[in-house]
Amino acid sequence: MRRRRGWKHTCWIIEHRVLDHRTSGDTAGDKDRVVGYASIWFQDSGTQGLSLGEREVVLHVAGQSIRHGLANGHPLSINPDGYAPPLGEPGASFVTLKLKNRLRGCIGSLTAQRPLVVDVADNAFAAAFRDPRFPPLNAEEFAQINALEVSVLSAPTPIAAASKEALLAALRPGIDGLIVREGDKRATFLPQVWQQVPHGPLFLEHLWRKAGLPAAHWSPKLHFWTYQTQSFALHTPPRDRH
Repeated sequence: MRRRRGWKHTCWIIEHRVLDHRTSGDTAGDKDRVVGYASIWFQDSGTQGLSLGEREVVLHVAGQSIRHGLANGHPLSINPDGYAPPLGEPGASFVTLKLKNRLRGCIGSLTAQRPLVVDVADNAFAAAFRDPRFPPLNAEEFAQINALEVSVLSAPTPIAAASKEALLAALRPGIDGLIVREGDKRATFLPQVWQQVPHGPLFLEHLWRKAGLPAAHWSPKLHFWTYQTQSFALHTPPRDRH
């Protein structure tokens, strides 16, 4: 891993992907009391997707957009002409904030409709100030944020499934993000959500509820897309207040 100083404290740029996740309940025993096991891939060489330097730029832009929002009430204005591909080309991203290792905001785009660097700046601002699950971030909280993560999405791929069982069989836990839509109801889970909800049926139940659908719902009107992400973050240790 490569150390850098992005905020006021030492930070780490970490790219990771959960390759597989299992529990002791997958083979035998009580599924209500299990031990979890994960196979996780780490990379810092920039050999796939965005380079290390490009990831540093993206994380810097995300942080600066939040700072700009605190001072001015709107996202950092970005001129994409000043950025080479792929940062200046259309891209889709999600920005996630964590406060003391708990979610503090997550907003993103599912399709590439604007330059990636602009998408990151706008989504970072939205994650900090417009996530409807949280009040707008204040300066004191921003100083306590211990993770700023950016996920760059691949283009969504439609998949057909005649049942929830068939849908689960087509998914790769820890690798595939999933979009579900029926009419005007839509929701997505990033691949990282598999780390919190590794059990496939429960993963779908939570996603259905997020979309405003009954947990046991199934209909031929349901549509699905999968996508993958390149995720990287600035991390600082959570700081206790005295």
